[in-house]
Amino acid sequence: MNKKIVAFAMAVVFSFCTAGLGFAAKLKCTVDAVDGDKVTMTCAKSDKLKKGDKIKVTPAKKKGAVEGC
Repeated sequence: MNKKIVAFAMAVVFSFCTAGLGFAAKLKCTVDAVDGDKVTMTCAKSDKLKKGDKIKVTPAKKKGAVEGC
């Protein structure tokens, strides 16, 4: 009985932690200019950002050709 309660509690905590990751804002942006270490971008829904916000930018994945045998 005790093991079932502990397992249920761990599952609940895990689900709350992973659900929090889904709430992070995702923006679609296009790069307008690059000047040294400054990048100018135009983003849809940019009203979610404030001055000084730290964001993580990942470049788009390039779709490569699928090679056969």
